[in-house]
Amino acid sequence: MALKAARFANLFLTGALTGNEFGSWIGLHPALHELPQQAHVRSEQAVTRRYGKIMPIFMTGAIVSFVPVLSLLSDRRSFSFLFGFAGMLCYATMLAITLTGNIPINRRTLELDPDTTTREEFLELRARWDRLHTARNGLNLTGFGLAILGVLASTQGNR
Repeated sequence: MALKAARFANLFLTGALTGNEFGSWIGLHPALHELPQQAHVRSEQAVTRRYGKIMPIFMTGAIVSFVPVLSLLSDRRSFSFLFGFAGMLCYATMLAITLTGNIPINRRTLELDPDTTTREEFLELRARWDRLHTARNGLNLTGFGLAILGVLASTQGNR
């Protein structure tokens, strides 16, 4: 029963994080690119401030949610464990990219003056951020898929 609860929490947190990141990747940030320059800068700053408060807890929680799942699996060589561990590594890599790449760009974005920042400077900053965000989404989607495969592999052994 503890393993089922741990898996539920893990899939809930990783699914919610992955869905949120995917939605911002395909919906939110492309829509902000359509705004006039000053509004775009102000909007990105507002989104960055809001996400800056919630995402550290959300990302860390998703990664930590793998720990009870993996610790409750008795066979470390099982597909269930290996898929779960690989999924956790995807999310850990995503967090490393966030900490070393996206957060410095976020800090710079918050320092910008919307009235004096050139369009070229801002779009160059956003292009770098978007490339990193694309890589992070690939890792999130892969990690979530691996977490699901971990559940499916363990249910195959129960038949």
